[in-house]
Amino acid sequence: MTLELLVIGKTDSTEVAALVEMYARRVNRYCRFAITTLPDVRDTRKLTARQQAAAEGTAILRQLAEGDYVVLLDERGEELRSVEFAAWIQRRMNSGVKRLVIVIGGPYGFSDEVYARSDARLSLSRMTFSHQIVRAIFAEQLYRAFTILNHEPYHHE
Repeated sequence: MTLELLVIGKTDSTEVAALVEMYARRVNRYCRFAITTLPDVRDTRKLTARQQAAAEGTAILRQLAEGDYVVLLDERGEELRSVEFAAWIQRRMNSGVKRLVIVIGGPYGFSDEVYARSDARLSLSRMTFSHQIVRAIFAEQLYRAFTILNHEPYHHE
């Protein structure tokens, strides 16, 4: 299975970018993992939040292929403990999913079209995080899930 993290906009923080890169290297030990960064929408001052989400949505949908299993990181998504998330990943692998695409949207969430295209929604927390720091948190959770699945001594319960 190929796992792709699709994100909007570059990370401004070198520290956050370094954390994401570190966990990306670690996840690549278990499966092919890529991060695709889509450019920020330009001239957002002239756009409403809904228009910005729609413009980002168009860019997101262009990156998706037929047969992709698309997961949105969304505040209204299902919350899972780390062990549950590992089992969730295992079920996707066992089901024959070829490409699992996890999408982190911009500051205004997703367009209706992106919601309609998604197969699942997950939430990291009921708290709100910047869409940049979510990248590091989620990359770490992916790594943690694979260590759980491989019975490695990273996760403690």
